[in-house]
Amino acid sequence: MKLSFASLLLTSCAAFSVPAYSQAVAIPADEMAEAVTDDIVVFGRGETRQVQEISAQDVTILAPGTSPLKAIEMLPGVNFQSADAFGTYEWSQRISIRSFNQNQLGFNFDGVPLGDGSYGNHNGLHISRAIIADNVGSVRVSQGAGSLGTQATNNLGGTIETFSSDPLGESALQTNLTYGSNETLRGFVRADFGSDNGASGYVSGLLGNSDKWKGFGEQNQRQVNAKLVVPVDNVNLDAWYSFSFRAEQDYQDLSLEQIGRLGYDWDNFGVNQYDLALRVADIANNRGDTGAPVSNAAAGTVYPGAIISVDDAYLDAAGIRRDHLAYVGAHGDIGSNGSFLLRGYYHNNKGQGLWGTPYVPSPSGVPYSIRTTEYDMDRTGIFGTLTLPLAMTELTVGAWYENNDFRQARRFYGLTSRTDIGRSFQEFQENPFFTQWEYEFNTETLQYHVEDKIDLGALTINLGWKGFSVTNTATPVVAGNLASGTVKVEDWFQPHVGFALELGANAELFGGFTQVTRAFASASTTGPFATTQAGFNAIRTTLKPEESDTYEAGIRYNSGAFNGVLAAYYVDFRNRLLGFASGAGIVGNPAVLQNVGSVRAVGFEAAGEVRLGGGFRLYASYAYNDATYRNDVRNAAGVLIAATNGKRVVDSPEHMLRAELSYDSDLLFGRIGANHMSERFFNYENDRSVGARTIVDATLGVHLSDRIEFQLNVTNLFDEEYVGTVGSNGFGSRGDNQTLLAGAPRQIFGTIKVGF
Repeated sequence: MKLSFASLLLTSCAAFSVPAYSQAVAIPADEMAEAVTDDIVVFGRGETRQVQEISAQDVTILAPGTSPLKAIEMLPGVNFQSADAFGTYEWSQRISIRSFNQNQLGFNFDGVPLGDGSYGNHNGLHISRAIIADNVGSVRVSQGAGSLGTQATNNLGGTIETFSSDPLGESALQTNLTYGSNETLRGFVRADFGSDNGASGYVSGLLGNSDKWKGFGEQNQRQVNAKLVVPVDNVNLDAWYSFSFRAEQDYQDLSLEQIGRLGYDWDNFGVNQYDLALRVADIANNRGDTGAPVSNAAAGTVYPGAIISVDDAYLDAAGIRRDHLAYVGAHGDIGSNGSFLLRGYYHNNKGQGLWGTPYVPSPSGVPYSIRTTEYDMDRTGIFGTLTLPLAMTELTVGAWYENNDFRQARRFYGLTSRTDIGRSFQEFQENPFFTQWEYEFNTETLQYHVEDKIDLGALTINLGWKGFSVTNTATPVVAGNLASGTVKVEDWFQPHVGFALELGANAELFGGFTQVTRAFASASTTGPFATTQAGFNAIRTTLKPEESDTYEAGIRYNSGAFNGVLAAYYVDFRNRLLGFASGAGIVGNPAVLQNVGSVRAVGFEAAGEVRLGGGFRLYASYAYNDATYRNDVRNAAGVLIAATNGKRVVDSPEHMLRAELSYDSDLLFGRIGANHMSERFFNYENDRSVGARTIVDATLGVHLSDRIEFQLNVTNLFDEEYVGTVGSNGFGSRGDNQTLLAGAPRQIFGTIKVGF
């Protein structure tokens, strides 16, 4: 991306931000509202679960545009990984909590379900597309199990709930401009309107462009957010709309062997090296490495330079997503201290994952084509809760219904010639020459919950349960070699019991038990339909949904000088589902899904914040997690596939330590934080791993006036070379695998903020 000085100057004149807005906090109206909201982390006093919350300030003090998911990596037990400085690059984005991966966590935005967090998300979208980071009000994390009312049918582990900030209740204009490493240019504008005691709202927009930090390509985003709140007596009517367009060219997946041979900076060829990409493809065809016919015998059979495989690098790859997300609802008081919430939502998504593949040539004779996985989604849903006080108890009942129509296809698009690629990896592809498969999926979800909060003075007891019925149906349009049919998961009783016991004015004990069942996924790339028809027919009546039992207990302490928590947990995860595929990821071979046993996880978490005085605060968290497989993996005939009994869960570091020192005064503010993660295994038999790494980020800012501030962010301060993401291409049984992504080097970003 090339920017002239004139265009940069014009953009800077149009884009600034209000410092006061960056510190806005929107904590939901529950027990956590009693907490001191200017803490770095709010430890959920009164909750019967391990739960913490961060505010908007914890998001905006990071490099502008940073994902809320990266912001919560400071919390104990949260393992976040990405290959970019902002944590928004979706192919690399991974998050796990207490060894449960993102597909086993619940994600909500203002209560609206965001699905299972996967790259090719079949039932939602990533939080970075649902809301612009500057509009985040707060993020709440439940490490062990979410509240019973969470709209999710996959949260075997914790839940991550993001809340939008409320309108300011006055007329204001606020924008910001960020410029930094890799020609990063990001402009945000927000206009608030309305009054404090009447209707109010805001409209905001984002324009962001950045070159990749290595290789060729860009990562671009365009977003619009709008929110409206209208008070009517004791009820607030609210509405939200967001539009997002994201086009990200990918980094190459690496193996340990590749990193050693080619280095961390190795990447895809890019269209600026089109000739080299074609030459490598020709050589691969001549050698018989791709199964494609010989395309240019004159290219020979010897790969150039340090390249030893056609899979060392591809022409290019990218992810393109366009989303519309909207909700309307009402919440407020009824009767004597009762309350209700009702919200309906709609989500439309169009997406393509592009991969330049040498395994399928174009009809033009070019030894490359563009392979896509295509997504079209229409989700509609409604959820609500009703809370009524009854004597010493507070009874809450709620329900959620969603109908999701999802269409997924695998297509191939031809390149024009050896001298003209004829296509852009930044655009949606049209006019395919081949559709390998295409399926229509329907997922119908009905969930309800009942919870009774019993107040016995110093002791609070929570009793309740949730239940759901999820029906998944796959219908072929172009059958290919994948499965169709119907599966259903029904579990009407998933119990929770918990307590919170006050120990004087500052401390409390808490603990609980939660049981959760996970519904199946409706997609051709994951879940029971991501196999052959014969494979699906063989497992459809015997396949069991994954389940987890979580036990946790701890103590919280809150005072003016120190706030902290210490918690321990035991998790029994059973009926683990595992799909095995063969060949390189780009080939896209069907998987074989089966239940492969259980996982046991035990651990403890500690976190605390100390107010040192003079504007200084120190925050630290530590998490120990011992998560191991309890069974070997065998196929239906009893043949050993992977000797996993007693091995550590992949991508599950044993130790995670975070420390952060912050400072704030009338003139200066800043933070410096260190994030340490121990060894991570990336195959099930634990014979390959990436080493421990410690990454340091820093922020320094100046309050130039009440309306103007400047913020400087440095990510990866000491420029460490490290593996950012493991498992980008899944996990194998043993040996090396191209499933690692290098972390971003040191990068520097400056932001000017002005408000009117």
